[in-house]
Amino acid sequence: MIRFGPSGNSVSFYEQGYKSSFQMPEWLAKMGLNAYEYSCSKGVNIGRETAEKIGKNAGEFGIFLSIHAPYYINMASPESQKRENSKNYIIETLHAASWMGAKRIVVHTGSTSKVDRKWAVETAKQVLGESLAEADNLGFSDITICPEVLGKINQLGSIEEILELCSIDERLIPTIDFGHLHARGMGCLNSPKDFENITDAIENSLGEYRLKHLHVHFSRIEFTAGGEKRHWTLDDTQFGPEFEHFAEIIVKKNMEPVIICESRDQMAEDALRMKKIYEGCAKGKG
Repeated sequence: MIRFGPSGNSVSFYEQGYKSSFQMPEWLAKMGLNAYEYSCSKGVNIGRETAEKIGKNAGEFGIFLSIHAPYYINMASPESQKRENSKNYIIETLHAASWMGAKRIVVHTGSTSKVDRKWAVETAKQVLGESLAEADNLGFSDITICPEVLGKINQLGSIEEILELCSIDERLIPTIDFGHLHARGMGCLNSPKDFENITDAIENSLGEYRLKHLHVHFSRIEFTAGGEKRHWTLDDTQFGPEFEHFAEIIVKKNMEPVIICESRDQMAEDALRMKKIYEGCAKGKG
């Protein structure tokens, strides 16, 4: 089953009088959505009681849950303590995911601004492998770690780097952020074929199963020479990429990804628009 939902909570959620993320599953289900990515981007500060409440409501309303781990994870830091801290942040996120019943955590891999890229990849592979081993020891083997394609050139997180990281264990599923890819490539995703080239590379590297079950982030994005600058909405048509182009490839390749919308402020509304675009493509093929 393909799933659509937001990263975080839309402005309209609060404007309608809702207060807490544990109310999101019902709100999303009423909209017609079926996924939700809870953000721990600034730290894993969620308590067990709240996490369990979100999980209970998600189960009741058929919402697939994922969690975004802290942004400041850096598996390629030249400082060993920061690498150790990064493992701890991953484990903290896995704890929260287990309380919530979330099946995936999205993880940033780090920066290459102070190190050689090849060294960064090899170091991150080691840290990621150690994180997996610790996760297994703690009983978190059923939660998938999803390293993310990142949007800035000086970040460790090109498509090639993420595929190499995911190659160390067949349980790892990449988070393909197409906005970030577009920004890193200076506006490189402009046709269905451009998206198909990406999906072909994923399948060639990781196989059909992981392509079919990708974790996806999508939004329009503004970029500079350094890469990502700012996420925008589907209404901001001066920025790419176009979801229609990806929707064609989802249908063509019979994919069943989790698609998380990261549009600015209206992520749930745009997730629903993406769902309708996909359904239109699927109906057209049928």
